[in-house]
Amino acid sequence: MTVMERVHTATPMQRRAGLAVAAVAWWVLYAVNLPFWDWLLGDVAGLDLSTRLGSGIHFFLYDTTKILLLLTGIIFVVTVLRSFMSVERTRAILGGKRAGVGNVVAASLGVVTPFCSCSAVPAFIGFVAAGVPVGVTMSFLIASPLVNEVAIALLLGLFGWGPTLLYVAAGLVIAVVAGFVIGRLRPETWVEPFVFETTLGGEAVDPGYALTWNDRIQMGLEEVRDILKKIWPYLLVGIGIGAAIHGWAPERWFADHAGADNLLAVPLAVLLGVPLYSNAAGILPMVEALSDKGLPIGTLLAFMMATVALSLPETILLRRVLKPRLIAIFIAVVTVGIIAVGYLFNAVLPA
Repeated sequence: MTVMERVHTATPMQRRAGLAVAAVAWWVLYAVNLPFWDWLLGDVAGLDLSTRLGSGIHFFLYDTTKILLLLTGIIFVVTVLRSFMSVERTRAILGGKRAGVGNVVAASLGVVTPFCSCSAVPAFIGFVAAGVPVGVTMSFLIASPLVNEVAIALLLGLFGWGPTLLYVAAGLVIAVVAGFVIGRLRPETWVEPFVFETTLGGEAVDPGYALTWNDRIQMGLEEVRDILKKIWPYLLVGIGIGAAIHGWAPERWFADHAGADNLLAVPLAVLLGVPLYSNAAGILPMVEALSDKGLPIGTLLAFMMATVALSLPETILLRRVLKPRLIAIFIAVVTVGIIAVGYLFNAVLPA
């Protein structure tokens, strides 16, 4: 019997016991991660961890283990919680909402609703066809990939609560403001006509209403497996680049060219982040290494947000429903928002 089959047939007592054992095992592994690699590399292998080579190897192995543990734990928890909220229920909540309040609600729901770049087109069509204003829909589409569980999990483990909450708040503000601005421009004429001609077959029904706890746990395990299967190459590449930056890149070079004193550092970070787009798992290890070199948090957040919010695959997909002028406005408004956040955080939270 597979793990998924055992979960599906577990009794409430077996489920609670299994979750408790898994939680304790996760906490033990996370707690011993750093001392284990210190002992294995320093004491057993005899590697000098203060050298560039030793520091780089330690960074790669320690961060790989830490990030995998964080992703496993937080993706599972977020998926179970998110099983109570579907795209259909979100669409029903947003239907008829006016600009302003609607943008705030849409951005907030975008954080907790399942969404990815591949679902951008059907989500946009479904929301607009259900009567959700275009500007409100854009707030949802911006917030959902920008403030995602992978980025939150990694930021929390790498930098703690402060930068993580700043990231979430900044992402929501960008989504709300960008959607509101786009909505004020009367963007309906810049949407492909077939979107408004689409009719929804029947009322939206939340498919999550009949889920049992065993179903939700199974969904969590499957989501962990699927996400890790998709991102592990990017994860290893990102951590490898981060290890190289951590061990070999000269700190003085970054301070001179990308420090808070360089007024062009933030827009350059945004421009660099767009073509580097992969996902948060591949970018955040690089962000951590750059932070160790003294780069200010605003520049780092701008770099990370550009890789996620200004996704080239999503932009290409959205062309099916948006005309080029609205896509250009979308990119311009989000870019200005990210740059403004970068400058603001550099001013109030210097490195």
